[in-house]
Amino acid sequence: METKTPKDSLTVLTDLVLPGDTNYLDNLFGGELLARMDRACSIAARRHSTRIVVTASVNHVAFNKSVPVGSVVTLEAKVSRAFKSSMEIYVDVWIEDRQSGQKTKVNEGIYTFVAVDETGKPVQIPQIVPETALEKERFDGALRRKQLSLVLAGKLKPSDATELKALFN
Repeated sequence: METKTPKDSLTVLTDLVLPGDTNYLDNLFGGELLARMDRACSIAARRHSTRIVVTASVNHVAFNKSVPVGSVVTLEAKVSRAFKSSMEIYVDVWIEDRQSGQKTKVNEGIYTFVAVDETGKPVQIPQIVPETALEKERFDGALRRKQLSLVLAGKLKPSDATELKALFN
């Protein structure tokens, strides 16, 4: 199976925040943003695996800045690491200043998707070869994040989490 790069899965979604998408403060609902992030990550996961994909977990979401009504919001998602059948997708969320057009990163998230066949059975996926410094940083961190999730879920003994142990030795 051939390897791929994160840019092979790059998905960019741009949309407008309308009044029906906002809370009483005229900011985008957090749940609405999560849904948009999930869709972008789903497309990136599908592009990487070329298979049916399902959301396995939302590992991290940071709501660093509100997204006001009328904003042009852009989501950029791409696979940061591929494992056997699962893959981690990192999504960055940007808004554009209405006057200057300058982009500001306002949120980010890390999702895990699993590639499956038509019966829902996990299938093997291509591996990732990161190219940029940021892609390499996210690639390296993905294994630690996976091990931490497995330890917290009771599926991996802490003593077997070698990448996590290396942080403290």
